[in-house]
Amino acid sequence: MKPYTTAVIFAGGKSSRMGQDKALLPFGASPTLTQYQYQRLQRLFTNVYISTKKDKFDFDCHIIEDNYPQSSPLVGLLSLFESLPKEAVEEAVFVLSVDSPFVDEHIIHTLFSAQDKTSDITLAQSPQGTQPLCAIYKKSILPLLKTQYQNNNHKLKDLCQKANTQSIYFEDQKPFMNLNYKEEYEKALLRMEWCMTKP
Repeated sequence: MKPYTTAVIFAGGKSSRMGQDKALLPFGASPTLTQYQYQRLQRLFTNVYISTKKDKFDFDCHIIEDNYPQSSPLVGLLSLFESLPKEAVEEAVFVLSVDSPFVDEHIIHTLFSAQDKTSDITLAQSPQGTQPLCAIYKKSILPLLKTQYQNNNHKLKDLCQKANTQSIYFEDQKPFMNLNYKEEYEKALLRMEWCMTKP
């Protein structure tokens, strides 16, 4: 039995800083970064979904398409809680950005273990700040998501400030490396290659 119920990979961003869709870039031994994230989370979660504007993937996966025209993580969160089957959201949903390939099992386990039952959001906090796309969200956040959307406020930072949010601090910044630019992607490829070859 897998330890956790549901994870959602956020892969619907515009990747404007990368210059191409980073969700479709190759990574490690996988054809795409998305497939790499999907397959590794499948080892921990019973249900794994991909949040995206449209189905652009050529492997067998479960997709949650955005219900709204805007492109933002808040739209992704709102859409997933409106779309997921009931059995997938009886427990909290773990959310991870597609471009955070070094968030590992230890971090996920720590978030779930430290989760306060009264919190709507349990998120990682690193030396560089909060990580709202490495977090656990409960369906209790849905009314606030709708309010923020109606107010045209798509900032997850504001959402977290308004919600009952619990932050779990991690001293090491390296697992939270985001691949926004080509230089960061190339650096991550080298790091991944080293991880795969070390004894």
